[in-house]
Amino acid sequence: MNRLFVVSLATMLVIASSASWAAEDGASLYKTKCAGCHGASGEGKPAMKAPALKGTSLDANQIAEHITKGEAGSKAPHNKGIAGLNDEQAKAIAEWVKTLK
Repeated sequence: MNRLFVVSLATMLVIASSASWAAEDGASLYKTKCAGCHGASGEGKPAMKAPALKGTSLDANQIAEHITKGEAGSKAPHNKGIAGLNDEQAKAIAEWVKTLK
């Protein structure tokens, strides 16, 4: 019984630390890949015609898809996927963007 408790506790700690790491990683990736155009707090930069991301109605999956695949009618770099990001990193950024208020 004690061994099961220890294993369960260890599993929960790993999951919790992974979630925390993903949030920090998403923030860090956002800062290096997105903030230059969309602003440090996701406020957007009208002079660059870069829209605000905070308060977006898109869900995290839609944001991640936009990051990885782009859209033909979008302004660069979003007319194609952002180079140097894998699906997991795009998802971390998207989840972090959804925390912006």
